[in-house]
Amino acid sequence: MVTLRKFSRRLLIATNGAAIVLFLLACANALLHPGKWWFISLLGLIFPLLLFIVTGFFLLWLFFPSQRRWAWYSLIALAIGWPNIHVFMAFHPFSSFQAEKAPHSLRILTWNVRSWDEFITRKPGQSGHRPNMLDFIAAQQADVLCFQEFFESHNARELPPNIPYIVQQLHYPYYFFSRDYRRYDGVYEAGVILFSRYPIIDSLLIRYARPDGLRATESLIAADLKVGQDTIRLFTTHLQSVLFHSKDFHDLEIIKDMDDSILQASKSIVKKLRYAFRHRANQALEVRNELDKSPYPAVICGDFNDVPNSYTYFTIKGERRDAFIAKGFGIGRTYTHISPTLRIDYILADPNLDILQCRTFPLPYSDHHPVVADLRLP
Repeated sequence: MVTLRKFSRRLLIATNGAAIVLFLLACANALLHPGKWWFISLLGLIFPLLLFIVTGFFLLWLFFPSQRRWAWYSLIALAIGWPNIHVFMAFHPFSSFQAEKAPHSLRILTWNVRSWDEFITRKPGQSGHRPNMLDFIAAQQADVLCFQEFFESHNARELPPNIPYIVQQLHYPYYFFSRDYRRYDGVYEAGVILFSRYPIIDSLLIRYARPDGLRATESLIAADLKVGQDTIRLFTTHLQSVLFHSKDFHDLEIIKDMDDSILQASKSIVKKLRYAFRHRANQALEVRNELDKSPYPAVICGDFNDVPNSYTYFTIKGERRDAFIAKGFGIGRTYTHISPTLRIDYILADPNLDILQCRTFPLPYSDHHPVVADLRLP
């Protein structure tokens, strides 16, 4: 019995030690370029699980007075990893979101609209989710709209155009569209777009390199908005996607179920993740460079396709404030597939701008949830 107790204690200590090492490596993911350290980026994806395990060990040791010294190791690891924990979860349990904007505030809505659901779940002869999505957008009364995977039709007989509706019916007279992808005959276009109720006095478009020609990313665009006597530069972008298809989601199920073909499934998933990590990291450096050059207070929002403890997020964020972390509560999931902990859509504001409120809306219309934030100019 004594031998079994010793073995159990040693096993717990060894497991605790391994969890701490993996947790700290996952935290280091924020500082290491995935081009060299892609395997550490993989650990970053399971950061929530590692955080849960290390926290669990810390609490476990507290119940055993003779072993409480081991709790210190977990506590020290959690203290070292606090910058990652802080951006993973927002701690404002009593925060609320007021539908009415505060005076002199700027409301921003960002949303990956997945082509307005025109090709995924919409059935022929039906309207799909597009009318509901447009109704939600109208209800928010945002000053600026930033959309990723925006789809525009130039053939109203097949699919309704979106730009004229948003400009005329929702009253956003100014817009800037990246037009990253176009059908051969020009009938359909897609990309990132920014709509504004304030005048756009200048704009910027940067297309990321796509050496393999894969359709997996959209440009970085920016617009200088004249807001009263002030000017603010607003960026939006859609960084490199993992390019998961139905087979890849099936492979994830194989991995979860520990199927016999787990090795082959894992190789396929890791290959795509590694590719995406590398390209996103390089794109993040481009974004950061443009943000740092801005002559005006800058805000960036969009679909980064990466988690808060990633190199991508920390590189772009810099000293900027994450609107959800500043005013939200919980994990703030914005992507509906794979894991309930994926927050990959952000609004990051210049530190000189006050963040008044922020909310993620869990809507069923796209595979992403919209994020809305109110900012106040200095």
